Amino acid sequence: MTLALSDPVASLKGVGPQMAAKLARVHVRTVQDVLFHLPLRYEDRTQVTDLGALLPSLSTVVIGEIELAQVVFGRRRSLVVRISDGTGSLTVRLFYFNRAQEKSFRRGLWVKCFGEVRPGPKGYEMVHPEYRISAERPQGGFDSTLTPVYPTTEGVSQLLWRKITDQVLQQGLQQVAELIDARCLPQSLRSAYQASTLQDALSALHRPQKGVDLMAMQQATSAAHQRLIVEELLAHHFSLRRSRALRAHESAPVMLPDKTLEGRFLANLGFTLTSAQQRVSAEVSTDLASDTPAMRLIQGDVGSGKTVVAALAMLQAVSAGVQAVMMAPTELLAEQHYANLRAWFEPLGISVGWLASKTPAREKRAVMQQLVSGELLLAVGTHALIQEAVEYRNLGLVVIDEQHRFGVEQRLALRTKTPADRVPHHIAMTATPIPRTLAMTIYADLDVSSIDELPPGRKPVETVVMPAASKRNDVIERVRQVCGEGRQVYWVCPLIEESDALEAQAATDTAEELSERLDGLRVGLVHGRLKPKEKETVMAQFRDAEVDVLVATTVIEVGVDVPRASLMVIENAERMGLAQLHQLRGRVGRGSEKSYCILLYQQPLSQHAKARLQTLRETNDGFVIAEKDLEIRGAGELLGTRQTGSISFKVADLLRDQALLPQIEGIADQMVAQAPQNIEPLIDRWVGAKEDYVNA
Repeated sequence: MTLALSDPVASLKGVGPQMAAKLARVHVRTVQDVLFHLPLRYEDRTQVTDLGALLPSLSTVVIGEIELAQVVFGRRRSLVVRISDGTGSLTVRLFYFNRAQEKSFRRGLWVKCFGEVRPGPKGYEMVHPEYRISAERPQGGFDSTLTPVYPTTEGVSQLLWRKITDQVLQQGLQQVAELIDARCLPQSLRSAYQASTLQDALSALHRPQKGVDLMAMQQATSAAHQRLIVEELLAHHFSLRRSRALRAHESAPVMLPDKTLEGRFLANLGFTLTSAQQRVSAEVSTDLASDTPAMRLIQGDVGSGKTVVAALAMLQAVSAGVQAVMMAPTELLAEQHYANLRAWFEPLGISVGWLASKTPAREKRAVMQQLVSGELLLAVGTHALIQEAVEYRNLGLVVIDEQHRFGVEQRLALRTKTPADRVPHHIAMTATPIPRTLAMTIYADLDVSSIDELPPGRKPVETVVMPAASKRNDVIERVRQVCGEGRQVYWVCPLIEESDALEAQAATDTAEELSERLDGLRVGLVHGRLKPKEKETVMAQFRDAEVDVLVATTVIEVGVDVPRASLMVIENAERMGLAQLHQLRGRVGRGSEKSYCILLYQQPLSQHAKARLQTLRETNDGFVIAEKDLEIRGAGELLGTRQTGSISFKVADLLRDQALLPQIEGIADQMVAQAPQNIEPLIDRWVGAKEDYVNA
């Protein structure tokens, strides 16, 4: 059977309905999507490293003879295999294994492994490496060429990505159309662009040949990369153009402010707005007084007071007789907003409705009736606000907190709750500041406001950096001391493997260890594999001081206020980005007590890791951190969907490729004049289903 680029991904061997649904989570729905789902990086599995020359964090191929294989029962069962090669030894550890695997590791056989080296209780280990067992000593690495590593999602292995891209490269590559005529390009770009055909470029990126320049591939300076970068930047540019054009023809309700009502609101607050809050609030107020739909992103550091600015916007909607809703990603966070808004609005005689999955049925029905009749103007909640059964009489303002935690469909659903000729004003809030350089490009169709000032009296969190190997025991004792003084502690175990299962296991092991060593203290656990209800139950227990130490993966990056939490411990901090570390650190320092953040790292540290940890130690300013993060890591990683939820680029990097950005508009104008018929296919190729992110 011949594959067509438009065929569904389920046409490929090895992709059934369930796998197709998983691939759709990373916007891979057609054969063409597979072709343009490009590797994030490349692994060199061609070289073998002697066991005596291993270093921590090194990903490499090793070969060794099996000396010992046994099942060990510790905090949890594992299969431990000891191998040696005459220069040194290594432990291979499997947590997930069956009887056949256990029998296959026999003394005297040889094993070839690829994985990451990490310190273990008795020397270096590889946990769940890729491996092959043979009777004779094998020669060479796993592959003869560089191995691509694809962006993925849970349940889709790298092996499957390689299998389906092999199929597409064999059958679909020749169908890829050249959409950009080199005559549309400035002279400076033409030669680089023509150095590699589109087919050659895609083939080179998916399957780099032996002898290719690894540095050029990793840094995207190869001819193949350059060939595709222009295309992708153009596709996103056209997508933003179309979004702006659509919005220019839409209308939203005009909401004029009521200065008397606003004055009463501010007088009841009990605190004075900072000058930054006042400035941003004025910008939002101007937006809402226009009939052009507002699309504004309010970014502000943790604790900068974004909620009160959003509340003033909702007050402006109420004074104009228009409905406003605030949606948060978790019930706990939504509950926090609900409590704040009720405290601010009820003294003014304004009711606030509450809608979440756990709202009792009778209350839910009552709130829904009040929303459809227009009796209730304000509502706070979670995804329950956008359920099909929920209707609004006159929805004019949508406020979304931590917008990157919502899927596109959820954001778009609120826009469908308004009459066909009307769209609501849209305000998004984020505590992950975006550097100005990027905000101007990736959010070119949004107005961006920054609350770049913290309320007076907020104590900065003191950050300490320590090596885990020698200081972990001291840190555990510090936890005991802090809890003994009546305060609470977060202990974060970030993602170590590209597997939610292993991440959850790391957190589970840590929670068990801390429970054993901190006798008498209550240890809670949250990780990504728990059901939402289970997570929220544990978080609520922590908020209500029924848990002393909360062991968590990075799911607590966005969470509730726990004023008694005054210590944050982050393991493997060297592996995390600055923005995420800063976000996590923001969970403490919310009460009156002096708060601390301990960053535990594994040696040796790369230059980038040293720079990140040093920055965290030196500043608490999220905007400084965002700029530094951009400088250290580059835009491609900074704007990945895990961090910000914005459109992620497949090959372009806004920092690295920023010299191209001024030329993109001119190229686009040329293309409109010379090949307008190619614009839609170009957007479909590079942005595809993700274009909804631009319009949401």
